[in-house]
Amino acid sequence: MAEIDEYPGQHLVIDNVAGRCIHSRYCVLNLPGVFVPNVDGPWIKPDAATTEAVIAVTTKCPSGALQYRPVGDTPREGTPGVNTIRVQENGPLVVHAELTVGQNARSYRATLCRCGQSKNKPYCDHSHVAAAFVATAEPESKESDALAVRNGPLKITPTHNGPYKVEGAVEICCASGRTISRETRTFLCRCGHSQDKPYCDGSHMKAGFTDPGNNG
Repeated sequence: MAEIDEYPGQHLVIDNVAGRCIHSRYCVLNLPGVFVPNVDGPWIKPDAATTEAVIAVTTKCPSGALQYRPVGDTPREGTPGVNTIRVQENGPLVVHAELTVGQNARSYRATLCRCGQSKNKPYCDHSHVAAAFVATAEPESKESDALAVRNGPLKITPTHNGPYKVEGAVEICCASGRTISRETRTFLCRCGHSQDKPYCDGSHMKAGFTDPGNNG
C-alpha cells in the first residue's frame, strides 16, 4: 500500500501519494502559495487559495500523486466524460479515467511506466530519462469503431512478466490529442521493446522482461 500524506484544510483534504510524483511541477507553478516545496512544516496549504482553485490544480496532477477529499459540501472529483490514455514522447502512459491499477484503490489519474526500467512499477519514476528510452508520441492511427460508451470503470492489470491488460472503454491518444485507437480490451507494452508501441507485440518474452505484475 502506497504511503499517503494528508494535508487537511477547511473545505478539503489534499492527499499526497508518496512515490507517484513525476515532478511535472504543475502544482507549484500554478498555485505557488498553496504548493510550497522545500519548507519547514507542511508543504501543502489547502486554505491558501480558493477551494475552486485548489481543486482545479489538484485534478490536473497527471500522476495522481495529488488527490483531494471533500469536507462538508465541497463536491467530489467527477469522472471524466471520456477515458483516455495519452502516449508521451519517450515517456510514460498518462491515464485519465475511473481507474484501478492492479490491486490499488480507485483513482482518476496515473502515469504508467512504458520503458520497463522504473523502480516503482507500474508507475513512472522518470527512469526513461536515464535509460535514454526512445518511443514516439505520434504513432499512426488505427481503424477503430466509435465507442458506444466512452467512460466508466477502466481496469489496468500489469500482467506477470508481460504487458498491461486494459479492460474498459478507452481512447488511446497521442500527445497532441489525436486518437490512435478506441478500445474496450487491449494489451499495452510496458517492457519498452515492442516494435508496435504503445501496443504489446510479445517482445517482452524475447527481451526477458521480468516483473511479477498485478501490483499497484
